[in-house]
Amino acid sequence: MKRISKSLLTAIIPMLLFASCQQQLTKEDPESNTPSTLKIIHQRKSVRDYTAKEVSKEQLETLVKAGMAAPTARNLQPWAFVVITERAVLDEMANQLPYCKMLLKAPAAIVVCGDLQKAATDVDQHFWVQDCSAATQNILLAAESVGLGAVWTAAFPYQDRMDIVIKALDLPEHVLPLNVIPIGYPATNEQPKDKWNPENLHWEKW
Repeated sequence: MKRISKSLLTAIIPMLLFASCQQQLTKEDPESNTPSTLKIIHQRKSVRDYTAKEVSKEQLETLVKAGMAAPTARNLQPWAFVVITERAVLDEMANQLPYCKMLLKAPAAIVVCGDLQKAATDVDQHFWVQDCSAATQNILLAAESVGLGAVWTAAFPYQDRMDIVIKALDLPEHVLPLNVIPIGYPATNEQPKDKWNPENLHWEKW
């Protein structure tokens, strides 16, 4: 039995060492992040048709947390997020906003807003759009990663659309809506668009 055990160990130990090395290489190799980062980025698509399945409060909070992880100028974090699950409010905005008809089916939405009181100075106030856009992209990618569908529909800079959202959500004067993001489980099998165009890439100079 001792000889058998020794022979088994002789065969198993190299396998374990190899597996350990492979695991370490995977941790150190940037390409190992492909399934959880680049793959999600390239899989992301705009989803405009949803099933009736509800999205949980925990899922919506997860998306907002992802939004708040976005880069922000001077770490001012001039964003605010309004999560909507009330059917009456979703329908109201769907019927008034020209490109938000999908809210009639969406079980939820997140409105990404800029809080001008957090933007400090007149110069910094201009960064709220960039910061909130970065937060929006994080939300869209997070939705893709957890199997939800979402789409960016603009409010800013169209004053008429902004007024509709401001009224529907009772936003204070210093808070401006950047967009409305309908969220739900995809009802159709949407495919991402391949937007790679080497003509838009320039090396060193134009």
